[in-house]
Amino acid sequence: MCAALLCKASGRRALIIEKQSKVGGSTGFSGGVWWIPNNPVMKRAGVEDSYERAKRYFDAAATYHGPASSERRRETFLKVGPELVEFLERAGMQFKYADGWSDYYDTLPGGEPRGRSLVAQLFDINELGEWKDRLSMYPGVHMPMGSEEYPTLFLAKRTWAGKRMALRLMWRMLSAKLRGQDLRANGAAIQGRMLQIALREKLPLWTESPVRDFVIEEGRVVGVIATRNGRDVRIRATNGVLINSGGFSRSRELREQFQPKPNPWQWTNANPGDTGEVMQAAMRLGAATDCMNEAWWVITSLGPNESLPEGAVAADGTPIPFMHHLDLSLPYSMLVDQQGRRFCDESGAYMEIGQRMYERHAETGKAIPSWLIMDSRQRKFYPWGTAAPGAIPKAWLDSGYLKQASSLQELARLCGIDSVGLNTTVSRFNEFCRTGRDLDYGRGGRAFDRAHGDPTVKPNPNLGSIEKAPFYAVAMYPGDVGTAGGLVTDEFARVRRGDGSVIEGLYATGNATASVFGRAYPGAGASIAASFVFGYVAAQHACSEAGVRSAAPAEDAA
Repeated sequence: MCAALLCKASGRRALIIEKQSKVGGSTGFSGGVWWIPNNPVMKRAGVEDSYERAKRYFDAAATYHGPASSERRRETFLKVGPELVEFLERAGMQFKYADGWSDYYDTLPGGEPRGRSLVAQLFDINELGEWKDRLSMYPGVHMPMGSEEYPTLFLAKRTWAGKRMALRLMWRMLSAKLRGQDLRANGAAIQGRMLQIALREKLPLWTESPVRDFVIEEGRVVGVIATRNGRDVRIRATNGVLINSGGFSRSRELREQFQPKPNPWQWTNANPGDTGEVMQAAMRLGAATDCMNEAWWVITSLGPNESLPEGAVAADGTPIPFMHHLDLSLPYSMLVDQQGRRFCDESGAYMEIGQRMYERHAETGKAIPSWLIMDSRQRKFYPWGTAAPGAIPKAWLDSGYLKQASSLQELARLCGIDSVGLNTTVSRFNEFCRTGRDLDYGRGGRAFDRAHGDPTVKPNPNLGSIEKAPFYAVAMYPGDVGTAGGLVTDEFARVRRGDGSVIEGLYATGNATASVFGRAYPGAGASIAASFVFGYVAAQHACSEAGVRSAAPAEDAA
């Protein structure tokens, strides 16, 4: 939608083609954040930044320099990001600075502890009229609050700030009900506002029209073949075709071919249309790929035989595996493998936790599943999954999803964890909690960690000892919110072949491409920001190509 909007602003026309009945893809399901360094919104909030400072951080955090993470693509992302924000603000997007949502590796050179992330202001989806039910949204329970507000709400039983946030949420919900509003935050707010802008600008938008192949003339992509209303149609695009079809998280075939093992599609939270057909069509044209074994890992929890626990299925039956990128940060818990050993900073970047889990499993075969070990205070003070602080659903205990024991030795037996290894690790971990320094993985050493901790726990808000019974454990798996590998593109978002040449007329962005960040996730909203930036860049390039072709789509029967 951003690319099509720029095409219109450039005097061209663009047709948006969506496979599903709902518009917005995995971004609509997401926490709804953009990570855009040096952006004007953060500067208006009094946080200074620069291209040079952001580049130092980017290079320090993203150490993998694959073909899609070239110097030119990095430079393009950093230079175009602020321009994109200004363009979207002029179009009607309403941004909010996520102050305090630190860069994930803020201690690296150029890192920003207050963060470089933006979120969308709350959006009333009733404003979409008949399109309201055609917006891609997370199918689970929703609350009108942004991702940046959840860490504070999680502390409602612990801090006055948490209590104020809970009251603010209650007032917001009551006010919306009295006004007849259906307020949405996060990804639904981003895509809801983008859809509203697209409709206002009368951008052509087809739904339920899957693309099955490209139209090629003299080696150049000049259109696509899509199925619409039961027949194949050929859509000509004189200036270019932009792929923004998502990754392959829902494809059994591609996950089996490319992703680390084990890795069933049932662990993902990507949208149902994330099945990779358009990416495969580009690969048949000779498109190069990179990082196909990576994903935006977010740890999930499952019951016996990898069953979904109560609360992890939407009202309509849609599976929605729990995502634990916030609650893992809180004190009185630690993550161990089946040998009882820790292997990561539990409060750190969620993508890295998934990577560490796979690395340990490749070494030992005993890290999938891993286990989150919880002291009784974790369950008393903080939420977990759909359970409020202090709640221990009977269904979780009865199903075996949540293990409970009066001793660590008994807990180890129930989980199949080496009891000697677990006791040794707990003793060492508890010493870290007393001193406030995690000498193994640095938990609580970054502003990002601490922003998701409990400030009432001293001396480290992320470290709480494991010593008060009863103890609990949950089996943890490397879930994801989308794949992070895909087509290789250049600094203009043009798709490249393995020999480095460009497939003329073909552009790509988003999870259909190999990430500009390589194998790292530098800050909240990095993937969404890159999708927007390179969609914007693709439209700029396509609309300014020499020869200035007409971009009006033409429909012919195939």
